[in-house]
Amino acid sequence: MADETPRKGSFSALVGHTNGLTKPASLAAAAVTSKPGGSGGSKKLVIKNFRDRPKLPDNYTQDTWHKLHEAVKAIQSSTSIRYNLEELYQAVENLCSHKVAPTLYQQLREACESHVQAQILQFREYPFLVCTDSLDSVFFLKKINTCWQDHCRQMIMVRSIFLFLDRTYVLQNSLLPSIWDMGLELFRSHVISDRMVQTKTIDGILLLIARERSGEAVDRSLLRGLLGMLSDLQVYKDSFELKFLEETNCLYAAEGQRLMQEREVPEYLNHVSKRLEEEGDRVITYLDHSTQKPLIACVEKQLLGEHLTAILQKGLDHLLDENRVPDLTQMYQLFSRVRGGQQALLQHWSEYIKTFGTTIVINPEKDKDMVQDLLDFKDRVDHVIDVCFQRNEKFINLMKESFEAFINKRPNKPAELIAKHVDSKLRAGNKEATDEELERILDKVMIIFRFIHGEKSPPRPLLWAQSSCPDLLCSQYMQNQSDPGSIDLTVNILTMGYWPTYTPMDVHLTPEVSVLSATARTRLTGGASALLQGKKEFQVSLFQTLVLLMFNEGDGFGFEEIKAATGIEDSELRRTLQSLACGKARVLIKSPKGKEVEDGDKFFFNGDFKHKLFRIKINQIQMKETVEEQVSTTERVFQDRQYQIDAAIVRIMKMRKTLGHNLLVSELYNQLKFPVKPGDLKKRIESLIDRDYMERDKDSPNQYHYVA
Repeated sequence: MADETPRKGSFSALVGHTNGLTKPASLAAAAVTSKPGGSGGSKKLVIKNFRDRPKLPDNYTQDTWHKLHEAVKAIQSSTSIRYNLEELYQAVENLCSHKVAPTLYQQLREACESHVQAQILQFREYPFLVCTDSLDSVFFLKKINTCWQDHCRQMIMVRSIFLFLDRTYVLQNSLLPSIWDMGLELFRSHVISDRMVQTKTIDGILLLIARERSGEAVDRSLLRGLLGMLSDLQVYKDSFELKFLEETNCLYAAEGQRLMQEREVPEYLNHVSKRLEEEGDRVITYLDHSTQKPLIACVEKQLLGEHLTAILQKGLDHLLDENRVPDLTQMYQLFSRVRGGQQALLQHWSEYIKTFGTTIVINPEKDKDMVQDLLDFKDRVDHVIDVCFQRNEKFINLMKESFEAFINKRPNKPAELIAKHVDSKLRAGNKEATDEELERILDKVMIIFRFIHGEKSPPRPLLWAQSSCPDLLCSQYMQNQSDPGSIDLTVNILTMGYWPTYTPMDVHLTPEVSVLSATARTRLTGGASALLQGKKEFQVSLFQTLVLLMFNEGDGFGFEEIKAATGIEDSELRRTLQSLACGKARVLIKSPKGKEVEDGDKFFFNGDFKHKLFRIKINQIQMKETVEEQVSTTERVFQDRQYQIDAAIVRIMKMRKTLGHNLLVSELYNQLKFPVKPGDLKKRIESLIDRDYMERDKDSPNQYHYVA
C-alpha cells in the first residue's frame, strides 16, 4: 500500500489549519482520469487544476488583519509579538492569494502613517525647539536620530512580515512605492519636512561641524547617522548641502583674509593643506560623497584662488633664496589645484630668475665670481624644477627664456668670463676635480654658454680667454617733418653673424633714403622693402634699392651712369644689376642680353613686369669666393676647431694616463665629429706637450704620458 503521507517540500505539506482556515487536502490534488492508451492497453493520466478556489471563512480577512495589525503595533512600541513570524507571513500570503492585497496594503500604510504622525508630537513638546544652547541642540539631534533609527528598524521588521505582499502585489504595481519606500515617504512627509524640526536639525548639524572645524571633538557617528537620514530621505541637497556650502564659503573667506595677514607663507600653506585634508576626511566620514567636489573647490577658491598673487609676492622670493624645497613643493602642488595657479607661479618664477640673474651678471665688481655664481644658480634652479615642479615642461622652457633674457643684458662679458673659467679648469686638470667632475663642469658651462645670443654652438670664445665679441651695430630711426615720398622702407639691423660678406662702403644715398636712414655716421647694411607704383612690393637690399630708385628719374641708364650716381663699388654693382636684370624676377631689361654685366651695357625699366605674388624677394647674387678667401675661411674654421681637438686630447689622456701615438689618434677620430688631418692632430699634440699638459716617454718618443 502506497504511503499517503505528503512528502517534505510538497505543496500539501505546507498547508494546514491557519487561524481557523482549513485547506482541504484536495486543494493540492487534481482530478485524475484514465484514458485508453495504445495497443498495450496502458492508461494515460491527465491532471486538471480546479478552477475555483475554496472560499475564505467568514470574518477571516478581518481577524487576520487584526492579528497582523497587533503585530505591527507591537513592533512600533518595541514590545514582544504574540504570534510566530512564520505564521504571520503565511497569513499575508493567504490574503494575497485571495485577492485581498489592495486592501491589505492600504491598511498597512494607514497603520504606519498613524504611528509616524504621532512621532512629531514628542519634538513639539520640548522647549529646546526654540532654544539656541548647543547642549540642547545636541540633545535634540540625538533624539531625532534615535527616532529615525527606530523607524528604520521597525520598517525592516514590518517588511519581513509583509514580504509576500511587497514581492507580488506592490512589485506588479509601478505606481505604488515599496513598503520600505513607503516608510521613507511617511517619515519625510510627517517628521523631517516639519519646518521647526528640519530647521533645528540642519542648524544643529551645522553647529556640530563648525565646532569640529574650530578644533573641538564632536560625535561623528551622530553626524553620520543624521546626514545619512537626509540622504535616504532625498532632502540632503536642498535642505542641508546648499546652506552648508554657503557657511563654508563664508568661513574660509574670512579665515583666508585673516591668516594671510597673520602668518608667513610656509605656515599659511601648511594650514591650507591641513584644511583640505580635514574636509576630505569629513566627506569620507559623514558627508555624502556628492558634496566632495563643491566642498573642496570652495576651500581651494577661498584659501588659495583669492590669494595667489599675495602669496607669491609675500613668500616666493624668500623660499627660492633659501632653497626651501619642501615648501616650494607644497606651493606647486597647491597652486596646481586651482585655476590660474600654475600660470601665476610661472610668471613670478620667471621674474625671480631674471632679477636674481641680473644681479650676478650686471655688476662688474662681481665679475670674478660671475661664472661660478651662474653655475650655482643654474644648479639650484634645476633642482627646484626636478624636485618641486615635477619637471613640468612649462617651467623648464620659461627658465631657459629667463636665463637668456638676463645673461644678454651685458654683451660680451659673460662669454669672455666663461672662456676664462673653462681655460682655468682645463689647466688645473685633476688637481681640483676628477675626470668625471670636470666633464660635468664643462657640460654645465656649455649650457650656460648657449644662452648667450649668437653663441649657440661651441665657438672660439669658449676656450679662448682673450676673446671679445664685436659690438652690435645700432641705429636710430629719425622722423623727418618733410614727406619722405612714397617709399615704404624697412631696415633690419642684424648681428654680425648675419651681416653681408662684402666690405662696408660709402654709397650715394638718394634724398628719400637719406630721410629714412640712421645718423650720418652709420652705414646701412641691412635690407629694404620698396613699394613701386603701388602694384608690387619688392624686398631688396640697399644696393638694389639705390639702383631701382634711379628709374624714377628716367627709363634707361648705362652702367657707368648707374655707377657714378650710386657710388656702389664696381664688382658689387655688377652683381646687383645681375640680380635685377638677369634673375628670375627681371625688374630691369639689360641690353645687350647676356648673363654677365659689361661696361657698355644699358638697363631699362621693365614696364611689362608681371608676377603672381604681391611681395617679391629679389635675392642678391652671391659673390664667388677667391682662393685666398677659401684658405682664410679654412684657417678660421680650424682655429675654432683646434680647441675642441685640444679638449678631446686632454680628456682621453686624463682617462688613459699613458697612450701610444697611433692609439691616441684612433681615439680622436672616434670622438671628433668633423674631418681632421693626421698632421693637424700631430700639431695639437705638440702644442699640448709644449704647454705641459702631456709629455713624451723618455725611452719611447711615440708614447705619451698625461701630466697631472
